[in-house]
Amino acid sequence: MKPTYTSRDVADIVGISESRVRYWAQTGVVGPSERAAGRAVYSFQDLVGVKAAKELLDGGLSLQRARKNLEALRAQLGAAHDDNRSLAGVRIRSDGERVIVSDNGASFEPLSGQLMLDFAVDDLQVEPAPLLPTTKAESAWAWFLEGGACEARGEDDHALIAYHKALDGDPALAAAHTNIGNLHYRRGERGEARAAYEKALALDPEQPEARYNLGNLYDDVGEAEAARMEWFRVAGACPEFADAHYNLAVACARDGDGDAARQHLRRYMTLVPDDTAAAELLASL
Repeated sequence: MKPTYTSRDVADIVGISESRVRYWAQTGVVGPSERAAGRAVYSFQDLVGVKAAKELLDGGLSLQRARKNLEALRAQLGAAHDDNRSLAGVRIRSDGERVIVSDNGASFEPLSGQLMLDFAVDDLQVEPAPLLPTTKAESAWAWFLEGGACEARGEDDHALIAYHKALDGDPALAAAHTNIGNLHYRRGERGEARAAYEKALALDPEQPEARYNLGNLYDDVGEAEAARMEWFRVAGACPEFADAHYNLAVACARDGDGDAARQHLRRYMTLVPDDTAAAELLASL
């Protein structure tokens, strides 16, 4: 499963407000392109796109010009950057008028596609911070991205190392703890997974992914009431988190609470209407 990120994760990683992340999504600058648990989430490439948007806007580009350049950039990079790690190394520079992208030693303007000579690129007056790490916080973000890229390639051991290095730079990066928990969970290392989820929630009590996965872990070890409580908190704080409603429906049905089971299952089906198994379960209640 490829790593995905909520708007709050993106805000924490890039270093901007969550409202700014949501505004850029609403105005079409850059937004989530994936779905998980019945809601829109950011992919690794979306995350890098948000970082690029920040660099362009901080460099003085207007919102409209930033949007056009990012659209052109995504189209030009395209399939050549299925490897997320290489995309994270793309440098974007702006003087408020021109946008220059440097990629694998070549520099070009996204809108025109025109290649730029080295001396022309050097004429730029303003160069926002590159995507490569320059400060401790940037280094933590870069390591976090490296962990996501490793996960996407199935290199879980390397991903675990990268996430821990991210935490060395920024111990408060809750999303890194969550991803570490997911890696341990997939390996069946429940104790380590639980500790990681609890660390994530201590830093960000409302993070739905960590709380939902902690509920799954409780359910695995037979702590049904604790699991139900975690899923209930997720569904209450994040009503569009479809899988929390599904798990609650199953748990309520198992406990003999048919009314609650039907309520959560109907909510799930408004979010995931094509799930035939859920429809069959609802009919059986």
